[in-house]
Amino acid sequence: MAALARALSCQTGVTQWTAGCSGLLQTAAGPGQCRRMFCSIFQHLSAKDSLQPSEEKVGAFTRIIEAMGFTGPLKYSRWKIKVAALRMYTCCVEKTDYEEFFNRCQMPDTLNSWFLVAQLHVWMCLVRLKQEGRTGKYMCRYIVHCMWEDVEQRGKVMGINSTVLKEDLKKMVENFYAALFGYDEGILSDDRVLAAALWRNLFNRNCDDPRHLELLVEYVRKQVQHLDALSGEDLLLTGEVSWRPLVESNARSILKPLSPVYNDEGL
Repeated sequence: MAALARALSCQTGVTQWTAGCSGLLQTAAGPGQCRRMFCSIFQHLSAKDSLQPSEEKVGAFTRIIEAMGFTGPLKYSRWKIKVAALRMYTCCVEKTDYEEFFNRCQMPDTLNSWFLVAQLHVWMCLVRLKQEGRTGKYMCRYIVHCMWEDVEQRGKVMGINSTVLKEDLKKMVENFYAALFGYDEGILSDDRVLAAALWRNLFNRNCDDPRHLELLVEYVRKQVQHLDALSGEDLLLTGEVSWRPLVESNARSILKPLSPVYNDEGL
């Protein structure tokens, strides 16, 4: 399955897939049983997320309608947020060099390996968006929705049997559920905890070279810092994100906070 990412990009590039699946941007889309399960699981995830930002102050009516499963008023129109969510997911899968990940981390070139790398980048986007309050959380839901639609389409293009694909998707949902909590714990802890989360989720407990874990820990730390520096308003309206290279000569430098500058009075 050499060059899986390139082949799938040619056949089911997210940009082309976006035009063919405009129904993703409509809340009244007709999801199947698997898709309903994905949405239900992610909503459950969002409710228990460990990276909760400071809650926005909302009125009693908004809290009531949200408790009933509806979405209250948001900072921007839902249509703009959905388009931005789809664009952000596109950045996760089209601006990532999967072959470099596979080669440097010695990962097999398979659909599952592609998914594990993609979900890592999706998670980093979710972490950033959850800092934008209720509007950011709303956008998170559509990014995950786009991810499952894309995974299912890629599996069909590869000719995977529908029954096998359904079982594979269930396993991916379980992995995604566990990875979110593991990565959340890792990013809030020291490098050893983050390395353990990457070893369990990205490498499937199959990594004997500590240099690979060191490389990925450094990659995640610098990407999260990079995303934190982006404007929240731009992210919610455009969804455009960029990624730093996997390997950089001076990558460690951005992991250290800038030293404070004091004046002559020591202030």
